[in-house]
Amino acid sequence: MSEITKVRFVLAVLDLKRSTHYYTSALGFVMDFEAPGWSFLSRGNFHVMLGECTGAIPPIDLGDHSYYGYITVNDIDALHGEYEKSGVEFTQHLDNKPWGMREFGIRTIDGHRLMFGQEL
Repeated sequence: MSEITKVRFVLAVLDLKRSTHYYTSALGFVMDFEAPGWSFLSRGNFHVMLGECTGAIPPIDLGDHSYYGYITVNDIDALHGEYEKSGVEFTQHLDNKPWGMREFGIRTIDGHRLMFGQEL
């Protein structure tokens, strides 16, 4: 069976400069590459392509079912602390869940909701 070697989210954002700054300053991503209308970012094995779509419906307007991704990490407490210091908006506080994960959720400035978890 073929192996998946990398996962990359492709997210529509209203203001590319503003969103790129948020991902690099608040979420700890680094800029890998820029192209007209696009920012290619990464943090470890988590890769994101931000595409400027000024006419898109903001994810914040999509309601409760606007989760975009679940990211598994190796030190959930450290990441949570880092995001607290950065002023990231939390949708769920850090907690142990009955399905064997310790997790928390955030909302980006564009309204994308991301969950982060670590296996217990």
